[in-house]
Amino acid sequence: MGYAKNFVVFEQFQMPGLLMQAEYLFRILLAVFFGALIGSERRKRTQSVATRTLTVVAFGASLMMVISKYGYTDVPGFDAARMAAQVVGGVGFLGAGVIFVKNNLVNGLTSAAIIWVTAGMGLALGAGMYIIGISAAILILIMQYVFFNVAYFNKEAYNGCVRLTIVQKPGAVESMENFLEGQNVEVIGIKVQKVKKGEIKVEFDVIYPAGFKKSGLLSKLVELEDVLAASE
Repeated sequence: MGYAKNFVVFEQFQMPGLLMQAEYLFRILLAVFFGALIGSERRKRTQSVATRTLTVVAFGASLMMVISKYGYTDVPGFDAARMAAQVVGGVGFLGAGVIFVKNNLVNGLTSAAIIWVTAGMGLALGAGMYIIGISAAILILIMQYVFFNVAYFNKEAYNGCVRLTIVQKPGAVESMENFLEGQNVEVIGIKVQKVKKGEIKVEFDVIYPAGFKKSGLLSKLVELEDVLAASE
């Protein structure tokens, strides 16, 4: 029995076993390539889940699929989907880690969905479903571009944060809040911290209206007399 197993191992380094191993490696590299491509597109928009995360997710999913489908062929009655099925649970754990709630607003759902669908793409390529896997990667890229660049799909309010360093004086925070409200920016949370004598840091959690230009708001804020610094 031991000799038979050793023979199977050595077959991997001979034809046609070597070609099969090369194809498995090609599937993994293809998944890594598309994972990096999807991640780089998100990195352009400074998203937290971007190149490194999605590259590793695609790599791991395709690797687990290859091992699950072809790693136990010497075991009678093996289940080719058992290990690959655990990817779903692992991806769910990762997705939960990027979802958080702040001031009754849910953030990170899109990032979690991107992780989930990127893992699915990796599983498809690992299984040798080239047309499905490559098509899925292309569709992800198209959807991301359309949803973030076509005005019709981008007309949604979105949350953010405005950080200010202002002169400490009576009514200063309320004055800044009123200014933001006057710019059609809804303030949903405020955090104030005294940094040194005569200065305070204020962090506003806000909701920007659809199509709002944050750069214009920051330019207006730094022009105010009591504002020493402004950032997102």
